[in-house]
Amino acid sequence: MPLFFLIPLFTGLATGYLSKKCDREIAYLIGLFTIISLIFSLILAPWQIQLMLLILALVSSNRLLQE
Repeated sequence: MPLFFLIPLFTGLATGYLSKKCDREIAYLIGLFTIISLIFSLILAPWQIQLMLLILALVSSNRLLQE
């Protein structure tokens, strides 16, 4: 299984961490880059990981709807 999707994922997480220490305007731009890189990493992820995330989202939404 190729792990190329981890590169934008870790880049996005690192920039998200750095955005907490920046000014407001720069933090918005960094936050936008973080969201784009996380979406890009989900697109590049193998289907097994995408299926696991989909099942996790469905199970958690069912628990929230039951409460």
